[in-house]
Amino acid sequence: MAPASPPAPSEMISGPDLGAGFLHQLSLDRLGEATTFTHHAQEGGEDAGGPPTGDLARLGFVHPPAPCMFGGPRCWHRRYLLPFDATPRVRAAYQRHRFVLETMLAQADGRATPDLAATLEELSGRLSGPLRDAGIPWYIGGSFGVALAGGGGAPRDIDLGTTRPGVDRIAELLRDFLVEPVGPTEWPAGRAVVGARAFVGSPRSGARVEWAVPLEPRASLPLEEFAAEAGVTRTVNVRVHGRELSVSRPEYALLRGGERNDDGAIDRALEAIGQLGVDRELLDVLLERSGLTASRRADLRQRALAPFPAGRVARQHAPS
Repeated sequence: MAPASPPAPSEMISGPDLGAGFLHQLSLDRLGEATTFTHHAQEGGEDAGGPPTGDLARLGFVHPPAPCMFGGPRCWHRRYLLPFDATPRVRAAYQRHRFVLETMLAQADGRATPDLAATLEELSGRLSGPLRDAGIPWYIGGSFGVALAGGGGAPRDIDLGTTRPGVDRIAELLRDFLVEPVGPTEWPAGRAVVGARAFVGSPRSGARVEWAVPLEPRASLPLEEFAAEAGVTRTVNVRVHGRELSVSRPEYALLRGGERNDDGAIDRALEAIGQLGVDRELLDVLLERSGLTASRRADLRQRALAPFPAGRVARQHAPS
């Protein structure tokens, strides 16, 4: 038997490049059909117009366990495991990422406010018609969904929900704005998802948009907020800029706020529920599935139901 071929060495395919006080490089490692693309970033000092303008951990970068051959012991990494033929789109997303990185870091740190209204107008214009024609559902979730449903707040990004085919189609429709290519990702930590991210708008006034679904073939949980197929998530329709858009029910945000002990998020979700009416069925399913203590579940349920006479419930909408 012939000895196994040694793995191919890492190959730099872009860089060094500048962005937000960092030196950036993009490399790939091939092993059979699998390719690992690595976005490297290290403090660039005066050569990069330093110091760095923010903490890359906020955007999912991590330090590798061993010194990096390109960036040394303190190099930051974001990795993507994709086919080799994805190289052009990985490179394009890498370039967009470093161009808008300073603004993304400022928004993540609260030093800049994203123009969510302009971003939503761009999103709805690009997505609504093509996704409707293709029969692909999409909706707005997370904190921005709560804000659109009447809960207020100052979200820092936009989370989209869709199906597994929708993940790819949205990436095609937003290809000029992608900062991370479609593929499996380890961020957020603890969630096995396939998704992508974009920075929609100009480099100085856009907003980060992300969408993902659980890695298949995991079956979706009943009434899950970000499922992999249609007919699972419960939504409500709102009218924004003359368009009717779907947003996920605020009961999802209520439970997230409870699990994070985030009183502000809880209050915003309750404000939206107060305007829409409570979806008792959804609320009870989410409470039962949560890891909250019995007393905490009872408290959240009581607060969500308090404004409503017995029997009053939200008007039901078709699940997305």
